[in-house]
Amino acid sequence: MRLRLILTAGATALAAMTGAAFADVTVSQSNDPTLQLGAQMANLLGAEHKVLDAMPEERLTSLAVGPKVETKTTPNAKTEAPARSVGLIGYDSAFLSAQPAPTGDAQWECLRKAIYFEARGESIKGQFAVAEVILNRADSGRYPATVCGVVNQRGNGGCQFSYTCDGHADSMRDPESIDRAGRIARVMLDGAPRALTLGATYFHTTGVRPDWSRRFARTAAIGAHLFYKQ
Repeated sequence: MRLRLILTAGATALAAMTGAAFADVTVSQSNDPTLQLGAQMANLLGAEHKVLDAMPEERLTSLAVGPKVETKTTPNAKTEAPARSVGLIGYDSAFLSAQPAPTGDAQWECLRKAIYFEARGESIKGQFAVAEVILNRADSGRYPATVCGVVNQRGNGGCQFSYTCDGHADSMRDPESIDRAGRIARVMLDGAPRALTLGATYFHTTGVRPDWSRRFARTAAIGAHLFYKQ
């Protein structure tokens, strides 16, 4: 019905314009292209009205409203909570405590373990920074494209993250640190801004100086960690 009203209004306006054109023209009407176009459009709209009048009301409604868009669900929809919108971050306990209890899939588990074993002794900001490095690597195209792939990557006779091959069981025992790492991992995976390390893909403690640190640009120093961009 809405579409029919729109077309009816258009036809009425066009008829009025065409009538005005006929009233204003006093000579050479048969050669006036405006009048010819107006007559053709009037005939076309008249045919469309006949078609619309013959349509069921349901069909007219569907034409006016448009197609229905189906919402697709991901294979992990039953196990993975939908990503939340993350705005400004507070790098403190108050901000983390205000977040919902964290849950997630295998990627979340890999990220919270990496934060726990690599940075649980650091400040909250320092733990966020380590998470940034892991996610920057996953997005860079130079490393595996998943969090688990990044933290478990091996090469050059060693591991990219030492806790994955140091011979110790990856058992998290500190409840407070576990909860904090899980909350940070959840916030970062939900799309929090990565504003601390300026795109860093490497970090090391201040107590060592690996060869690559001489080749890459340092982007940040947070706690006991130095951050670099390749």
